[in-house]
Amino acid sequence: MTAAMAERVQMSHDEPWDALLETWRGLDVPEGWHAEISEGQIHVVPPPHAQHNRITAKLQRALLTVLPDEWEVFQTLGIQIVASEKLYIPDLVVMPDDVVAAVPANVSTPIDAGEALLVVEVTSPFNAADDRVKKRGAYAQAGIPVYLLVDRFDPHGPTSTLYTDPLNGAYRLARRVPFGEQLQLPEPFDLKIDTSAFPV
Repeated sequence: MTAAMAERVQMSHDEPWDALLETWRGLDVPEGWHAEISEGQIHVVPPPHAQHNRITAKLQRALLTVLPDEWEVFQTLGIQIVASEKLYIPDLVVMPDDVVAAVPANVSTPIDAGEALLVVEVTSPFNAADDRVKKRGAYAQAGIPVYLLVDRFDPHGPTSTLYTDPLNGAYRLARRVPFGEQLQLPEPFDLKIDTSAFPV
């Protein structure tokens, strides 16, 4: 994701999800910024760093070479996990295009995260822990088959970790490689990601 949380809008713990979502819809954030919901709070975060964007651009270019026409790679697409009252905007989401096309025009409506086929997060210095733990758990809970975490700020050096096979709110399989090694995405993607192309 992006850098530090710039603002928090906190709702009371008994506030229903619909009211929290309505507040999210009504926010007027600066261009390039976005808002996410987690732990009963709305977090507004600034645009990502240029190197962060280079990584997502390289991943998007690679994914587009293997996706069928009916799937698309989306940036800044809100996905919600209603059961845990979370709404995230991953760096990249692979989803059937018809799911997104069904969203009414001119309405800020997040899409059910369970429709995603793959989600990518690229860490930033101030929110890496969220991408590593909170979002991983939420994406597994939603049943997203593949979660790719590109962690430029891993304490042991830059790494990419592929999480697959979600069950009962956790990914059962994880493959972690340092930048410089290849990472194989499973079917239906069947794509080797060359992490040596990722800037540190």
